[in-house]
Amino acid sequence: MLEAYEQAPDAFTSTAEDRAAEPDSFWVKRIADPSGLNVAVGAFNGTELVGTVALELSRKAKTRHKGLVIGMYVIPRARGTGAAKTLIQFLITHASTLPGLKTLTLTVTDGNQPAIKLYRSAGFQEFGVEPMAILTPSGYKAKVYMWLPLQAK
Repeated sequence: MLEAYEQAPDAFTSTAEDRAAEPDSFWVKRIADPSGLNVAVGAFNGTELVGTVALELSRKAKTRHKGLVIGMYVIPRARGTGAAKTLIQFLITHASTLPGLKTLTLTVTDGNQPAIKLYRSAGFQEFGVEPMAILTPSGYKAKVYMWLPLQAK
């Protein structure tokens, strides 16, 4: 993920410096949270990790029905191979099996048309835009909010 923060600074609300300062426990929890409220998945080409995405679930009773998709990233040389589509479809399928989970939400930096196209193709719909959501190396950027109702399985 540190590579993702460096290579796509406009895509994330955290910087590589912010995340590099996190203890190993932060990353372990994101990958394998013993509470089951966070899950991360990866796409591989052989043994090489070429992409990742994560799902965060709420600890709060009033918002447990929503999951937040975070950390979507595919390395440049693996883009266009279907890795991102596979990751988001896997995450949606997994989320659909979780008891009580009714929707997925995510944000995408305004102007990131490949990501918006990917999420739309997976069924996500825009429901709002937050102006000046993040300060990036190229200036302030808006975030597009998207959601997907899950089909119970």
